[in-house]
Amino acid sequence: MSENLDLVRSIYAPWERGEFDSAEWAHPEIEYTIIGALDEGTVRGLAGMAQTWGRWLSAWNNVHVETEDCREVDAERVLVLFKTVGRGKTSGVELEQTYVKGAVVFHVRDGKVTRLVQYWDRDRALADLGLEE
Repeated sequence: MSENLDLVRSIYAPWERGEFDSAEWAHPEIEYTIIGALDEGTVRGLAGMAQTWGRWLSAWNNVHVETEDCREVDAERVLVLFKTVGRGKTSGVELEQTYVKGAVVFHVRDGKVTRLVQYWDRDRALADLGLEE
């Protein structure tokens, strides 16, 4: 197994427990992109990523992810297919009713994630990467 795959699995382990507070794995100038959500766009740097992700997390209770697949795309990219589980704080809506299956592409260089692309539509991620599920 590659170092990049090991790194991404180590990032996802706390996320599966609902622990999203560490960013030691991220390059200080990380590029964080969200595709297919209301807040679609790109921010740069740890503060921008933390603010964007924190704003989204604040709307949900008991949020965690369930990893369905984790695989190398090439020497610098790792793809994770996931489900997000949680309940809306005000609406009570179960998160998996809204965003059932997503994907994240981690771009890794020198042991740090330099770019993270979060897709709320798994099919779009696979199409962008030229892959099939």
